[in-house]
Amino acid sequence: MPDSIDPSFRNATIAVLVENEAGILARVVGLFSGRGYNIESLTVAPVDAERRLSRITIVTSGTDMVIEQIKAQLDRLVPVHKVADLTLEGPHLAREMMLIKVVGKGENRMEALRLADAFRARVVDATTESLVFEMTGAGDKLDAFIELMRPIGLAEVTRTGVVAIARGPRSLQS
Repeated sequence: MPDSIDPSFRNATIAVLVENEAGILARVVGLFSGRGYNIESLTVAPVDAERRLSRITIVTSGTDMVIEQIKAQLDRLVPVHKVADLTLEGPHLAREMMLIKVVGKGENRMEALRLADAFRARVVDATTESLVFEMTGAGDKLDAFIELMRPIGLAEVTRTGVVAIARGPRSLQS
């Protein structure tokens, strides 16, 4: 449902601190799929080896009520230590990393390099016929770079998904 129809429809970046154990990611994904909620981005990685904790960052969308239900259901999963809606709890940083392959020669190659410089993308692989760029930033910046590379010779894109953290002294792990 687009936000023009329902003003409470929004994107949410949810951070979840969980015990690093087998099956937890499947349980989180099952919670979303079982209720018909969409996951737009999902990242997970260990963050505290000593306490055996991992952090899951989920970008989803829905009405305020749906997002509150998601958070409550996540909080009820047994190995979950903390759930935070970074979107509501104050300023936060969100970034993705992407690798993008562009195939082309001559002027197309030069244009790809000029655009990459403007977007601060790094060349991480180059052949006589292709370039692979690494880029980190907000999702809309990465989307814009992809669109500019399409007519030049976009061949392949891979992205990490969103990672996010609160600005200032707030911490999910405290």
